[in-house]
Amino acid sequence: MNQDNTLSKNEITVAIVEDDGQLRRQFAAIVNQLPECRCVGEYANGENAVEGLMLRPACVVLMDINLPGMNGVECVRQVYARLPDTYVIMLTVHQDTDTIFEALSVGASGYLLKPVRKDDLIGAIRDVVSGSSPMSGTIARKVVQSFQRLPPVAGVEALTERERAVLELLAKGYVYKEIGTHLGISHFTVSSFVQRIYQKLHVNTRADALAKYRALGS
Repeated sequence: MNQDNTLSKNEITVAIVEDDGQLRRQFAAIVNQLPECRCVGEYANGENAVEGLMLRPACVVLMDINLPGMNGVECVRQVYARLPDTYVIMLTVHQDTDTIFEALSVGASGYLLKPVRKDDLIGAIRDVVSGSSPMSGTIARKVVQSFQRLPPVAGVEALTERERAVLELLAKGYVYKEIGTHLGISHFTVSSFVQRIYQKLHVNTRADALAKYRALGS
């Protein structure tokens, strides 16, 4: 990390949240090579990142998803809730649609697949502060395809695979915490999935969602 605490007015401050130490240092080195950027924080887990960013906010955060303890999506949620002007770019091997939309829905501004080329990383940092949402080509295609495939009539068929899994566990009587443990996600994420299920099924309660689920078929 650069030890000079004096930041120029137009400097882009960047923080990195990545549990792989070597990769974290590589990203920091790339950032510090850019004349307009400064790496102001390097964090190996989400808990330290949230705490550190409250003390020293960054304009851009490069965020891994697979972190020990708090995962990257939950970290984005907490950072965005406190620092809504911060741009978060996800850097991850995950390219399933549920993970992509979950990250974007809680505040991520971009999504790049690892391994990330140096030029792509630099371009993403510059693009995101200019108002763009940088995404790897395969991710952008998945986003477009997901909208193209949405059925015109809302029903169980409109739910994603992960949303169906959440609904099936609800139907079995599981509470949010138990669903989170079963699926390996936080109860906050479960709550987010449930709200999206309600929206897609045009219902407002768990009982109505389960009734419609049983009526339409699983």
